[in-house]
Amino acid sequence: MRKLRLFLSVLWLVSCAIPSMATCIPDKHYDDARALPEVSEARSNPATPKPNASGEERFPVGVVIKVSSLGAGAEVALQLAQRFNARVGFSAFSYDRTFNKDGVSYLGTLHLRSIPALLDFFPFGGGFHLSPGLLVYNGNRVNANAAVPGGQSFTLGGTTYFSDAAQPVNGTGKLSLNPAAPMFLFGWGNLVPRSHRRFSVSIEAGAAYHGPPNIKLNLSGSVCADAIGTNCRAISSDPTVQSHMVTEQNKLNQNASSYKFYPVISFGVGYKF
Repeated sequence: MRKLRLFLSVLWLVSCAIPSMATCIPDKHYDDARALPEVSEARSNPATPKPNASGEERFPVGVVIKVSSLGAGAEVALQLAQRFNARVGFSAFSYDRTFNKDGVSYLGTLHLRSIPALLDFFPFGGGFHLSPGLLVYNGNRVNANAAVPGGQSFTLGGTTYFSDAAQPVNGTGKLSLNPAAPMFLFGWGNLVPRSHRRFSVSIEAGAAYHGPPNIKLNLSGSVCADAIGTNCRAISSDPTVQSHMVTEQNKLNQNASSYKFYPVISFGVGYKF
């Protein structure tokens, strides 16, 4: 009987202890469960990069000073994407030269004036690039002053004339090109380096398609049949001489018709802002 009472007493103590333990265990799980959303929230919201001090997104820009077969000039480049740049610039140069053609002396001036706009594509992510573009302004041309001293012979349209001593032959010549020209370049160098480098070097080669040149010849003065001034007549009023001048102009255009491309080679040093 004493053992039974002892057993019942232990059983009663255990039954009383279980509820208190149950109340403690849920509290612990509740605390853990309450902490879990904070962890999941932290995982679902990773740290985002801090904005720039200015709060604005930067667009890298590069400037280059270059020398090329189009002349000396400068370009500005803007990064469009990781492998694309856009750039625009200008080039200019002038050169004088004296030459002789069929007995006519010319003092010619080469004028190089152009504004190129190009899209740079970096297929391998390095410095090598392919650059299709356009000379949006092609002012490249040649202007020349023509002269034949009095008494000197010259050929016009296959016919030989003599310049009149009293009214020597003189005039102008002009070579012009299409006002715009598609172009394609390839080379090495990135005017907007993707690294922290500021300075860059670029080397390029390619060509611009300007089409067949257009040459115009305009002469004035008088021509004679011989050096002593026989049968002299003004060029502007003689249809035969005018016809021979047109023939000479057509011959010059025919000889120049194969020069449809202008080679482009350039070297430049740039700086990224």
